[in-house]
Amino acid sequence: MKVHLVDGTYELFRHFFGAPSHRNAAGQEVAAVRGVVGSVLQLLEEGATHVGVATDHIIESFRNDLWPGYKTGAGVDPELWSQAWPLEGALIALGVVVWPMVELEADDALASAAAVAADEQGVEQVLICTPDKDLGQCVQGSRIVQVDRRKRMVIDEEGVVAKFGVAPSSIPDYLALVGDSADGFPGLAGWGGIEDVPADAAEWEVPVRGAPKLAATLQADYAHAVLFKDLATLRVDRSLLDEADELRWRGPTAEFAKVCDVIDADGLISRAERLAAARLDTA
Repeated sequence: MKVHLVDGTYELFRHFFGAPSHRNAAGQEVAAVRGVVGSVLQLLEEGATHVGVATDHIIESFRNDLWPGYKTGAGVDPELWSQAWPLEGALIALGVVVWPMVELEADDALASAAAVAADEQGVEQVLICTPDKDLGQCVQGSRIVQVDRRKRMVIDEEGVVAKFGVAPSSIPDYLALVGDSADGFPGLAGWGGIEDVPADAAEWEVPVRGAPKLAATLQADYAHAVLFKDLATLRVDRSLLDEADELRWRGPTAEFAKVCDVIDADGLISRAERLAAARLDTA
């Protein structure tokens, strides 16, 4: 089996900014919910059998306690965020497993599910559906890969190295030093494995332009570099998933028609029902 893990928060933002506005009969903005549910259903129609979606139930997490500048909900369009919780309910009604994260983040849930699934011999491949660079640290050869569905691009371990110049295991080091503006920490000048960088630039094994200055910057702000690496390191909580087969899609629930009525997406009902019936016929 192949396991597809979807970044629901990324998808919510993508469809909010990419889809035309649509308000339901109650005047609520629902375009992003419609778009994400339709996109996940399309993933199933394309052959995905085991799907899990991780969302940020709230934007703040334990990382906000570690770094005051870490991302918050400040500046997020209220009409975007008003669709976050309805999206979770809609996906559950579709019959998809959803992890609504509070203390940890959606990225942590994706890393957790990927680790559990990859440990199973019956899992052929784990596909993490998000272009978020944080998830690059989870990539393992071609067994765990990232998928940018918008660009129709699969990123394996070689792809991570080609894009960032470092192996997946060094992505937290890379982000600690170059920063991650999306998550709200600035990083330092330079990149590399923090713990392995000698304090004296003369001991560096490769020539680097401005090496003395980079070395001085790293040593002067080493504590921040270590903190930023901790922020960038995804947590693995194996309690989120016991086994990959829990992610098998078995069709929409009885609530799905009601949800589609609220979001003005009746066309999704017939699509989901047809697909579920086809899966039963081939079972």
